[in-house]
Amino acid sequence: MQLITSIRSALTAGAAAAVLLTGTGGAVAAPAAVPAKAATPSAKATALPTKATAPSAKVTAPLAAAPAPALAHSAYGRLGPLAGLSAERLATGDLVAAAKWGTGGPIDDPAREREVLDAVADQARRLGADPAATVRIFRDQIEAGKVVQRGLHRRWHADPAQAPTTRPDLNEVRKEINRINGELVRAIARSPHARSAPYCAPLLTVAAARVRHERHLDGLHTVALARSLRSVCDGA
Repeated sequence: MQLITSIRSALTAGAAAAVLLTGTGGAVAAPAAVPAKAATPSAKATALPTKATAPSAKVTAPLAAAPAPALAHSAYGRLGPLAGLSAERLATGDLVAAAKWGTGGPIDDPAREREVLDAVADQARRLGADPAATVRIFRDQIEAGKVVQRGLHRRWHADPAQAPTTRPDLNEVRKEINRINGELVRAIARSPHARSAPYCAPLLTVAAARVRHERHLDGLHTVALARSLRSVCDGA
């Protein structure tokens, strides 16, 4: 049900974002003035085209100053990397799950989580970004990673034939996670205006749908990706 809702939301948001990205839905050209010869012969009717051929500033100003497509393109360019990096980070969740499989160790690791949150907050401050917003986004990234780990462990318990036969080095996996974390903090620092824009949510949904398609994400990783992006848009 959650996946169906996510897909339905993506389709709805896709239609909305298409208007912003292409500019074909909001900036409709003003209708041309009706030629005088096409008007009806009555005096009352012929007076109307003359009045309509002089567009008022009230009508033309919104059409001339409609920057939505350009702004949306810019915002999408900032939000797309956030979705892509989130999916890349989730892929490491598979390796973390494999590293923990069969060890009896818990999926939750409060000490590691605190280390990550402290590190990204410090990096955000050095970049001039909002550390509170960065930490909020990373809390969702961490929870999304645990969604992947728990989902894979349930899958492997149900079907041991799918379980990994080798155990990755968790320390090496965490080095890769730290690299992605750094890129993700930089992407957050570059996107404050896009994340606070009123159309952030639909554009982010479109970006996530594109990433899902390009990376061929299954249901588990699609749900986790949505969870990882929950706090990207300000006020979400």
